[in-house]
Amino acid sequence: MALDAIQKQLLREVADLHGVPEGAYNIRSDGSSVARSTTANIDIVTKTDKQGIDIIIRPGTKNESVHIPVILSQSGLTEMVYNDFIIGEDADVTIIAGCGIHNCGNQESRHDGIHSFFVGKGAKVRYVEKHYGDGDGNGQRIMNPHTVIEMAEDSTMEMETTQIKGVDSTERKTTATLAAGASLTIREKIMTHGSQLAKTDFTVDMNGEGCACNLVSRSVAKENSRQIFISNIRGNNRCMGHSECDAIIMDSASVSAIPEVVANHVEASLIHEAAIGKIAGEQLTKLMTLGLTEAEAEEQIVNGFLK
Repeated sequence: MALDAIQKQLLREVADLHGVPEGAYNIRSDGSSVARSTTANIDIVTKTDKQGIDIIIRPGTKNESVHIPVILSQSGLTEMVYNDFIIGEDADVTIIAGCGIHNCGNQESRHDGIHSFFVGKGAKVRYVEKHYGDGDGNGQRIMNPHTVIEMAEDSTMEMETTQIKGVDSTERKTTATLAAGASLTIREKIMTHGSQLAKTDFTVDMNGEGCACNLVSRSVAKENSRQIFISNIRGNNRCMGHSECDAIIMDSASVSAIPEVVANHVEASLIHEAAIGKIAGEQLTKLMTLGLTEAEAEEQIVNGFLK
């Protein structure tokens, strides 16, 4: 891969890549695929009808990984991509995604994407997605990821999403349907500052008997930024669902949590928890007695909260 220093830095931030990854990968830079590798069990195919790729994981594939990071380093570039993941029965894989935007210009840079997961019976998927922005230009850095999840019987998916720096506007939407015995866990971490906007919207239909869902969002809103958290868990069978939103609010920021749990079955067990508040004064005082300044104490608390 012939990448410059900025592109390499973006890859380190969104995918922890310091070189060519092992296993299957597709690296997209400024609107084009710049590197790709497949394995005997994982194929990556370019779509012919629209921008994007199909990632096909054979049934029974174990302990393999796929890296599919996207980076943008040109101001004014906007794109929309469609990636489909077909995970075969009894597979066990890790998928590392993420998007990084470096914008030093005055034009908007934007990446929108729809990731659709079709998780086969008994399959296990760990999906990690990081969003990151930098650059000293006035142009906005915008990312709008949409994740669609269809889980077959007894499948498991763990989804970890992180956005802690540099994204001016993001609307993150996730919709999921769960069959019998399926289990979905989503952990979200967000930090906003300046006048940034972050909106997340989860809708989960628990259709199968014995399925389970656990959504956990932790966020920090600083300065004049705004955050909106929406969750809708629908229990349509005997199932267990849990949604949790915890946020620290600072300065003149705004945080809104809009939960909804809908029980359409007498044995649907659904819980929602939400807590929004400032950093406790005693926490700051305790750390400051150890020699930290107030700013350093705040940073320690925020870092620990988002761990």
